[in-house]
Amino acid sequence: MAKIEINRVTNAGIYVNGDSYIGKAEEINLPMIKPVMSEHKSLGLNSKIELPSGIDKLEGKIKFNSKYPRVQQTFADIFTHIQLQVRYQLESYGSSGRTLKKGVILLTVQSKGVPGGNFKQHDNVELESDFNVLYMKEIIDGEEIFEIDVYSNIYKVKGVDLLSDFKNAIGG
Repeated sequence: MAKIEINRVTNAGIYVNGDSYIGKAEEINLPMIKPVMSEHKSLGLNSKIELPSGIDKLEGKIKFNSKYPRVQQTFADIFTHIQLQVRYQLESYGSSGRTLKKGVILLTVQSKGVPGGNFKQHDNVELESDFNVLYMKEIIDGEEIFEIDVYSNIYKVKGVDLLSDFKNAIGG
């Protein structure tokens, strides 16, 4: 019989350039790592196929629950990279009870602009800041899950750089 294990993440802390935004950031949407697929057709195949030819742009969004001038200043500077951290606890439930692991996602992002916010009577202003991801790495209890560095052509899964042959082929 298969061992049943259920994982849950129900909360997180967000840091912008090292400053804690616990209680100030309402939500963060991280990018999906999605390959760019190119169609291939050739004699001998009875169908067209798609093959990966790179990784699509990595975009995300962070939603703050009010106006925070320091955040607005940070995201207004579209030329300076921003360091984001998402820290969370991974809870695993199984036959032996609950086990806990620490997770962290490290990001280097570039702002896509600063939001002005929506003002509505009796409602708090919410600000959503969109960003491009230039670097992203996830670690759970010291184990590297993946790492992507756009400018360095790094794409690691379980510590193995899947682009090392590509970098050698282009001399980089």
